[in-house]
Amino acid sequence: MSTSFNIKRGLNIRLKGQAEKVFAEIPASETVAIKPTDFVGVRIRPIVNIGDEVLAGTPLAYDKDNERIKFTSPSSGEVVEIKRGEKRKILEIKVLADKEIRYVPFQKANPDDLSREEVINRLLESGIWPLIIQRPFDIIANPDDNPKAIFISAFDSAPLAPDNDFILHGHGEEFQTGLNAVAKLTDGKVHLSISANTPASKVFTNSKNVQINKFAGPHPAGNVGVQIHHIDPINKGEIVWHLTPQDVLIIGRLFTEGRYNASRVVALTGSEVSKGKYYKTLIGASIKNMVADNVKDGSLRYISGNVLTGTKITADGYLGFYDTQISVIPEVVEPEFLGWITPGIDKFSISRTFFTWLLATKNYTLNSSLNGEKRAYVVTGEYERVLPMDIHPVQLIKSIMIGDVEQMENLGIYEVAEEDFALCEFVCTSKINVQALIREGIETVQREC
Repeated sequence: MSTSFNIKRGLNIRLKGQAEKVFAEIPASETVAIKPTDFVGVRIRPIVNIGDEVLAGTPLAYDKDNERIKFTSPSSGEVVEIKRGEKRKILEIKVLADKEIRYVPFQKANPDDLSREEVINRLLESGIWPLIIQRPFDIIANPDDNPKAIFISAFDSAPLAPDNDFILHGHGEEFQTGLNAVAKLTDGKVHLSISANTPASKVFTNSKNVQINKFAGPHPAGNVGVQIHHIDPINKGEIVWHLTPQDVLIIGRLFTEGRYNASRVVALTGSEVSKGKYYKTLIGASIKNMVADNVKDGSLRYISGNVLTGTKITADGYLGFYDTQISVIPEVVEPEFLGWITPGIDKFSISRTFFTWLLATKNYTLNSSLNGEKRAYVVTGEYERVLPMDIHPVQLIKSIMIGDVEQMENLGIYEVAEEDFALCEFVCTSKINVQALIREGIETVQREC
């Protein structure tokens, strides 16, 4: 029996550039890369050298603080570069990919026939474990913990987000195998949340071994943090895990195919994309072939992920480990002259600053401009309008600014992650980097507690 939730606070940012629901063919990526910057709070140590031959599933690095957690190659080929930044920080481990992928063989199995420890060991050995994320702190889950529940959001409500119903169509068997493996990881429930705004795929509605929940309302209704908050909130000392539907597919393939199949379906979106479509690629693949001759002229910003929480990359950069979307929007360097005085018939606003508030269905071309500079931090009520959680966002941000750990705990720091505050950052009149502050607060509490 499903449970329904109606999210009233939030905001749908209506952008141009939705991907057409068509799978497009592109040449396979010549190189793939694992980026340690994708893994928050992890100190990575590489265990390969330039020139080493690897298979898909061969360990490239491990977590210094927990050597059981490995990061494996998504493709077979040759290690061609270990890119470092300041203080020799590792930025990328790059593999020149084979045209035909060869895999490290893992034993096929039915998860129902395995113990919890056996499932965990297989996920660790294959390098799939980093796909499982823990709340609080929004970090890679610790395999020694036993979460009180596991959450999977079957839909993404972010701007121009890919449609998981379309992506997973026809993969019901693999998805169910993945769910069976995930269910072994907790003594509690596995919560699968679907959208009540549109009909969900039978892949989700027919799922077994899960508690199905329905969420209606605007973004961030699809955020797993919002779903956790409404279904089973996190108290101090409690742990939950979460992952995405495509991650569940990868887990399912491990048991049905006996290999680390790092296939990803990625939506190419954004106003500056000529033909936005869905592409079958790999975790860590280069986006070069995806955007070649498929973007408009001008200065562009390429984002791995959505426009609210994604990471800026180059036109030949690499897909983030957790991302299923590439966004391309105009890059603006110079401020707009008298921008706040103009009628703004093409500008999006949640207030009635511009006449576009009358156009409820209009889609917009938004750019990378902040439309202002950092200014005095004042209480306006904007955050509360877009954050559907029973916490006081401004007070939480201020407690982080002054480093008051006890106050952070009382105000709900254990429940939140950066993505939950992305809309707060978007609507912020004061132009505060809210997401960066949330991460600073999480890291402070993690160190102290």
